[in-house]
Amino acid sequence: MRWFVRGDVDGFFGLALDNLVQLLLIDVLCRTVLGFSGSLLYGRILPGAAVSLIVGNLFYSWQAMRLARKEGRSDVCALPYGINTVSLIAFVFLVMLPAKMAAEAAGSPDPQRVAWQAGLVACLGSGIIEFSGAFVAERLRKATPRAALLSTLSGIALGFISLGFLFRTFARPVVGLTTLGIILLTYFGRVRFRGGLPGGLVAVIVGTALAWVTGIAPMGDVPRWAGFHLPVPVLGDLWHALGGGYLLTYFAVIVPMGLFNVVGSLQNIESAEAAGDRYETAPSLAVNGLGTMAAALFGSCFPTTLYIGHPGWKALGARSGYSVLNGLFVTLVCLTGTLAFISWAVPIDAGMAIVLWIGIVISAQAFQATPREHAPAVVVGLLPGLAAWGAILIKTSLRAAGMGTPSAPFTPQLIEAFSRSDTWIQGAFALEQGFIFTSVILAAVTVAVIERRFLRAAAWCGLACLLATVGLIHSYRWTTSDTVMSLSPAWPWAAAYAAMALLFAGARWLTVEGGE
Repeated sequence: MRWFVRGDVDGFFGLALDNLVQLLLIDVLCRTVLGFSGSLLYGRILPGAAVSLIVGNLFYSWQAMRLARKEGRSDVCALPYGINTVSLIAFVFLVMLPAKMAAEAAGSPDPQRVAWQAGLVACLGSGIIEFSGAFVAERLRKATPRAALLSTLSGIALGFISLGFLFRTFARPVVGLTTLGIILLTYFGRVRFRGGLPGGLVAVIVGTALAWVTGIAPMGDVPRWAGFHLPVPVLGDLWHALGGGYLLTYFAVIVPMGLFNVVGSLQNIESAEAAGDRYETAPSLAVNGLGTMAAALFGSCFPTTLYIGHPGWKALGARSGYSVLNGLFVTLVCLTGTLAFISWAVPIDAGMAIVLWIGIVISAQAFQATPREHAPAVVVGLLPGLAAWGAILIKTSLRAAGMGTPSAPFTPQLIEAFSRSDTWIQGAFALEQGFIFTSVILAAVTVAVIERRFLRAAAWCGLACLLATVGLIHSYRWTTSDTVMSLSPAWPWAAAYAAMALLFAGARWLTVEGGE
């Protein structure tokens, strides 16, 4: 297999756009929510993110070439890799913002630095969990049905990728639908534009041009250049942060996010195998963890992860080179201060059709790569992810309507208000917490029942009972503007899963063959 092929151009545009979205999100949240200075953001955080991303992208590219040589194939696609969106948002709002507010209340002279140091500890803790999980994840993978792993990804792809970008597509239809037509024509129609131009490149060029013509771009005034910054280790700040008690203070956030990252990356490795590329689990997860730890050591507060989308990139013809190109592009953006110029000139709308297509491919794979009789399990596994996305959308809508403030905080009275319209919002809030685990378990239970392995179904329900008891699923608490995970026992759900376990364990005595 060659290092670079034509399909790597399309793959690069899709993956680079994915990473660019995360970088733009970091830029906006750090400046507007946390109040970080330009020197901290462009001089420490983004260079640290560059280190974490180049390490992983180069490794996964090399890994793909190694697998291709080992199996004598030329169609191996590297695992996609980048910054973890869920951890990014969680660490900003559940770690760094509370740390900043506590520092301000205590009269700290530099609350922004306190928030940054708390984020470094959270990132390092997540990386350690990801790295450690690499050595036990293969056993988990072998014990989990493919339908359970892939359906979970499909729920995330439909809710957090496809539907969000679909809304944006129809909100700005001239750009959105035109570029979607280009992507459908070239990717599903399996044709190319004359001259050999890749569909992804055409979509971005046409989308950018239409964005400028329709007034979507440029975004504000021309930004100033932030300067060139090389990565610098921040061992002193990290050591000071470790001694500041942040690890214990935010343990309830760090542990679940680290575990979610392990499970999510494991699902993406399973997705790659379903597409024909079987990667070793331990090194794939270990390097992901090392990338996250490297981020913390060089100043970034944001963990990395294996991305959803391998089947999509492979279907585009991407192989190994797209990963290298992505690493180089992201490094250039992070070190040179050009992120502000990119966000000014090229709106996300120009390339969102590529990401929407990836979500469609991932969702379809869950049905195509699993046995037909497991299709109901795939549907069951889709539901928690969609529910979690719906819960977030509802809370965002409430905040947009003026709630979630000290004068109008989120309270349990919301449940009663929603119940008047027969909307069981407490179920959505419960499903949101630990939805990745819930999705895997419910789909696995369904597969076991379909195969009449009732004791295995009981065992999965027992695991759900344990996770609910320790608060990793369904346990939440109210804050002023959100419902967030609370590592306290979710007793009603634990009892319900225990009842399910007893039902399945006794199925051989309670039932006979030939049911409805």
